[in-house]
Amino acid sequence: MAQCVQSVQELIPDSFVPCVAALCSDDAERLTRLNHLSFAELLKPFTRLTSEVHMRDPNNQLHIIKNLKIAVSNIITQPPQPGAIRKLLSDVVSGSQPADGLVANVITAGDYDLNISVDGLPNNFRAHPLQLDSSSDPSNNIDGPDHVKSASSLHETKKANPGIIHGACLTLTDHDRIRQFVQEFTFRGLLPHIEKTIRQLNDQLISRKGLSRSLFSATKKWFSGSKVPEKSINELKNTSGLLYPPEAPELQIRKMADLCFLVQHYDLAYSCYHTAKKDFLNDQAMLYAAGALEMAAVSAFLQQGAARPYPAHYMDTAIQTYRDICKNMILAERCVLLSAEILKSQSKYSEAAALLIRLTSEDSDLRSALLLEQAAHCFINMKSPMVRKYAFHMILAGHRFSKAGQKKHALRCYCQAMQVYKGKGWSLAEDHINFTIGRQSYTLRQLDNAVSAFRHILINESKQSAAQQGSFLREYLYVYKNVSQLSPDGPLPQLPLPYINSSATRVFFGHDRRPADGEKQAATHVSLDQEYDNESSQQWRELEEQVVALVNKGVIPPNFHPTQYCLNSFSDNSRFPLAVVEEPITVEVAFRNPLKVPLLLTNLSLLWKFQPKDCSGKNDEEVKELVASEPEMIGTEVISEFLINSEESKVARLKLFPHHIGELHILGVVYNLGTIQGSTTVDGIGALPGCHTGKQSLGMSVRGRQDLEIQGPRLNSTKEEKTSITYGPDRRLDPIIVEEMPLLEVFFIHFPTGLLCGEIRKAYVEFVNVSKCPLTGLKVVCKRPEFFTFGGNTTALTPLSPSASENCSAYKTVVTESTSVCTALTSSASSVDFGIGIGSQPEVIPVPLPDTVLLPGASVQLPLWLRGPDEEGVHEINFLFYYESVKKLPKIRHRILRHTAVICTSRSLNARATVCRSNSLEDEEGRGGNMLVFVDVENINTSEAGVKEFHIVQVSSSSKHWKLQKSVNLSENKDAKLGSREKGKFCFKAIRCKEKEVATQSSEDYTFADIIFGNEQIISSASPCADFFYRSLSSELKKAQPSAHTEKQSVEDAVRLIQKCSEVDLNVVILWKAYVVEDSKQLILEGQHHVILHTVGKEAYSSPQKQEPPEMEPLKFFRPENTAVSSRPSVEQLSSLIKTSLHYPESLNHPFHQKSLCLVPVTLLLSNCSKADVDVIVDLRHKTTSPESLEIHGSFTWLGQTQYKLQLKSEEIHSLQLKACFVHTGVYNLGTPRVFAKLSDQVTVFETSQQNSMPALIIINNV
Repeated sequence: MAQCVQSVQELIPDSFVPCVAALCSDDAERLTRLNHLSFAELLKPFTRLTSEVHMRDPNNQLHIIKNLKIAVSNIITQPPQPGAIRKLLSDVVSGSQPADGLVANVITAGDYDLNISVDGLPNNFRAHPLQLDSSSDPSNNIDGPDHVKSASSLHETKKANPGIIHGACLTLTDHDRIRQFVQEFTFRGLLPHIEKTIRQLNDQLISRKGLSRSLFSATKKWFSGSKVPEKSINELKNTSGLLYPPEAPELQIRKMADLCFLVQHYDLAYSCYHTAKKDFLNDQAMLYAAGALEMAAVSAFLQQGAARPYPAHYMDTAIQTYRDICKNMILAERCVLLSAEILKSQSKYSEAAALLIRLTSEDSDLRSALLLEQAAHCFINMKSPMVRKYAFHMILAGHRFSKAGQKKHALRCYCQAMQVYKGKGWSLAEDHINFTIGRQSYTLRQLDNAVSAFRHILINESKQSAAQQGSFLREYLYVYKNVSQLSPDGPLPQLPLPYINSSATRVFFGHDRRPADGEKQAATHVSLDQEYDNESSQQWRELEEQVVALVNKGVIPPNFHPTQYCLNSFSDNSRFPLAVVEEPITVEVAFRNPLKVPLLLTNLSLLWKFQPKDCSGKNDEEVKELVASEPEMIGTEVISEFLINSEESKVARLKLFPHHIGELHILGVVYNLGTIQGSTTVDGIGALPGCHTGKQSLGMSVRGRQDLEIQGPRLNSTKEEKTSITYGPDRRLDPIIVEEMPLLEVFFIHFPTGLLCGEIRKAYVEFVNVSKCPLTGLKVVCKRPEFFTFGGNTTALTPLSPSASENCSAYKTVVTESTSVCTALTSSASSVDFGIGIGSQPEVIPVPLPDTVLLPGASVQLPLWLRGPDEEGVHEINFLFYYESVKKLPKIRHRILRHTAVICTSRSLNARATVCRSNSLEDEEGRGGNMLVFVDVENINTSEAGVKEFHIVQVSSSSKHWKLQKSVNLSENKDAKLGSREKGKFCFKAIRCKEKEVATQSSEDYTFADIIFGNEQIISSASPCADFFYRSLSSELKKAQPSAHTEKQSVEDAVRLIQKCSEVDLNVVILWKAYVVEDSKQLILEGQHHVILHTVGKEAYSSPQKQEPPEMEPLKFFRPENTAVSSRPSVEQLSSLIKTSLHYPESLNHPFHQKSLCLVPVTLLLSNCSKADVDVIVDLRHKTTSPESLEIHGSFTWLGQTQYKLQLKSEEIHSLQLKACFVHTGVYNLGTPRVFAKLSDQVTVFETSQQNSMPALIIINNV
């Protein structure tokens, strides 16, 4: 706001000063012209009196005049033309710019801190400052304004003669004499004249007042008889053209009022003005009345002691009269400015603002701009600042300044208003202001400011229409191009569009994945198309750690870090990544176009800096920072066109090709920004001159850059880091280029996507070394080793061609003779041959490369057998291929390749098996320990895979101690077919392996026994049958290990020995074929299921059973008592300690009429199933007491000794000869003896429960 140096009480008297006309002789004019000044101009700096002046008022009272100033002008002056006045005002406003570097005045208004220039426009009453040069006025006394007429003439003189020094011939003595002359003139001439004139006018007024009052009052009473109502200003007719003669009494009163006002006698002036106002209104002389109202209001304000309040309504009436009736805007302006200053001095800012706004009109843009700016400052200076009104009126002022051609003032107003609207979410207002600031700045050639303003329009989330945004963008590009042409060799500037999400930047090291070629499918590895998955990433890390630990003898090296081919915001980016020379680096940059118009980026590439190293590893001093200048160091891919549609997020993948080792720093992206469509106008304003507005702005693009600055993760480990906000480094864009390494590619041929559960399928895998270095140490690690195999170590690697018939069996088969059907054919194999030895890790499988090395460019095809997982559904199986370079490098010791196989399995068969001890204690060779194996196989396939039926072609066993001997199925049906939902039952006899076999086998050798249901024997001890058996056995044992460790180690040895009696390590392999119809062709699928039997009498399944969730138990509110875990074995375990068998005739004919007692010899066989000595007590006194048993079976008596005490050695069989006595015919159950047993070195006696599931029945007949 223009701050007035003087107070209002000083300002108004200085605005209305006595005017003195000077008539000079030619000699006087000639003397003054020596100083390049007229006589009036010579006196001007000295016209303010430095001392008080005294005079007498009409009542002869002494009146003091302070700080009096007079105005001297030539007697012959031309009144200024309106055009000259307007031009002078425009020139003065143009020359009144705020100085650069001026300290702004900070006004705090609510939430706003506004920087408002203190020295903006000068006060409106000092709009035309004229001063003598400093040489002519050493005191630099800048006094108030003169009348416009003298100002304009002097202004023209100065403008015509720039560089002329005024008052150069005047000495200090001359200054004093001139000042004394003015003072003498005022004291002796001017003021006495004024005093005399006031007295004369006063006397005339008094005499006239007495006469007119009596005449007027009598006439009024005679004609009207009542008070005449005052007419409103709008009712008065337009009499602005009425002129009074100079001697008119009304003008004499007005003249006396003016003289009193000039000599600061405001009381008398007010009463005179008030009287004149009434007379003028009565005559309807509205121009005179308005002037009297204006001066009466000012006089009332300037009265000492505030005898009456300031009559603001006088001013309002005067303004309205000047403007609406008299059509004199200059006088209305003066009235408004006076009233506004008075109201502001009384802190009535709201009324002052309303006055200023009321005078704005369309006839003068500059005047309206000045008034609107002053009104805006009134709003901000209120007790409760109205900040938004301030900003709004500053915008209006800026608009009118712009229309008036005052570009700098328009820019200043918009900038000050921007402080209010910025950051408040009023995006449309911000866009308008920024656009105008940009336009004005461009017009004023402030190109940097213009670029900044247009940039703000584009980077804010704009709510403008697409056409508007397109125009904004083209304006920006046009201005930007002008800026860039000023310094074509300077650094590339930062572009605001499109947005770049730096944290979403991803970096990929390596070649792109090859697409599938027919039956050839490349390993999935890692690509930028894959989404990051934390769980999957952890699995890959564990796989890599597993194989690295195996290679390093079970210990992970301390400097090991998991390989990361793709770096993103979730990966660990705290270390410098390693990239291999000659392998591309792909940077994925995430762009977003916030505008509703498409953006076209051309020649898009990465910006980088490279520090090459020589072979010795020393840094080269030369630093390459240019993009295209050193293609022999780093090759850079350039995307010629990259289109981002409106409001689209899109990623660009940019590649670099390092050809030299060293340190690479990726700095950002560089591109040409352009647009492909546009409209012609914005906000009704035409486009900038030279700005293309056609449909295709092909030439409208600018070159620039954007930096990729990625903030690392926040540190939160130490106390200092927790209490402060610090971020760690993110080095994903700073790779170190290392020496060449081997590069493996893996292809899978005939790899299936769908399998039946347990199905065996043969595929091929091809390993290709695409680098220039040989690779070795190839291994594959997988969490599901039971899914695949490369075959055993002893198998000859002679794979068939991948194009072999699909009906070709994956198994090794032998045609058998019909005599061997249902009898086991045995063979043996060691698990070590299949990679499942003691201490080995079955998950890590060495790939059997010939000579263990793959030379550059060489490829090897190996057979790969797959088995469908036992659970139905979709399975993701991860393979991690590990390989090393023949040449050991310090930074990269190994490389990996990933592959994720997705297999969908459907249901096939479900096998269930139990093993129980046979009642016959001896086999053909007289040894004990026979068992029966019951196998139930159910077809649970629902025909979704087109399966017609399953054939069980072979059942094999695999164990270290047991083998299947023969099938004991009663049916003679050799071909075991199972249709949908059919179930087949099989029973097999199992015997212990011969001692010789067990003794000669190593601890890892298993005996395989095959029972064939067809005419082909599948060699179960060869690949792939044995492979999958060993792998599933290993995974089952791995699953069982945690439960074994949770058992308490305090179990007594006695109990452990008893538990071992019920353990059995017999494993059953069921091999099958399925007939499938697919595309009117019949295929034969093969597969195998495994049932691992651990315990006698306990069912085992081929596939994991779904467990029902346990029912929720009631909540307990008390602490359960600590009951000691009983180390007593279970009933099932005790029943297996001693095996009993009764031998007797099934029926006996006895002549009871000859001999009343029938004695039958019975042999009781006792078999010790444990490896320790057992004390046995046989008690024959037990009777069957249950009534059901007595009803069914009769009662009998044992004769002879009723209790036997025996000791059985390890696995010893003992027979007791007993006699049973019967008294009449019937069916009797002989299974009544009770058997107690204990280990010889233990005290506790355990009762072994009888195997009473099949009662020992004897029939006694009478002959």
